[in-house]
Amino acid sequence: MSVFEVLAIIVAGLAAGTVNTVVGSGTLITFPVLLSFGFAPVTANVSNTLGLAPGSFTGAYGYRHELEGQGRRVAGLACASLIGAVIGAVALLELPASAFRTIVPGFIVLALILILAQPRLGRILAARAALADNARSEGGPLLVVATFLTGVYGGYFGAAQGIMLLAILGLGLDEPLQRINAAKNVLAGVANLTAGVVFAFAAPHVSWTAAALLASGSITGGVLGARYGRRLPAPALRALIVVVGIVAIVRLVG
Repeated sequence: MSVFEVLAIIVAGLAAGTVNTVVGSGTLITFPVLLSFGFAPVTANVSNTLGLAPGSFTGAYGYRHELEGQGRRVAGLACASLIGAVIGAVALLELPASAFRTIVPGFIVLALILILAQPRLGRILAARAALADNARSEGGPLLVVATFLTGVYGGYFGAAQGIMLLAILGLGLDEPLQRINAAKNVLAGVANLTAGVVFAFAAPHVSWTAAALLASGSITGGVLGARYGRRLPAPALRALIVVVGIVAIVRLVG
């Protein structure tokens, strides 16, 4: 691996850690970068999951004040996310690599649609929060099921998992968006860490060098995302993610 590739992967991890903390779609930055350096799709996905997991938790720590009072709720939803991530990770390992190459372009398209729809989703969630009273819902069975399914997706691939969680939590909870985002960071982190543990013990496809480089960047990115991420120009960030997502699709189907 050249010096340029090492630096590029670290920077990609930093950018992804920041983006994941702010909204969630960092995989659409790191996954195409790994593909462009010759990593096989499954290897890129497994290494990416391991590398980005630490950044989710530094981001969650940065949102610790917004997490106050949410411990019981987040713990329950985290269990659903954990179980789902195990299933998704095992599915990734058990299904043939050809299935991943077939399925993932569709996932990336879904992720890009969610990213483009995120401003509208944000307005809907903000309007809903403005109408909500001070009561704090713990969410119902549908929220648990939706979190579980998002965990399955996160364990298998995970691009835009954070955006899915923001939408699900925003519709299921009467909470301000920043508190929802704090819970999202924990749940996405649990899914990534769980899948990462499964991959670490069972996956023959891990590039530990790539995972370590991504982790070194994502840890810093999580801190930056919690501290400064809200200041990033959303349209430019969204455009960048769409571009790299298209690159990933072309790379996978080409």
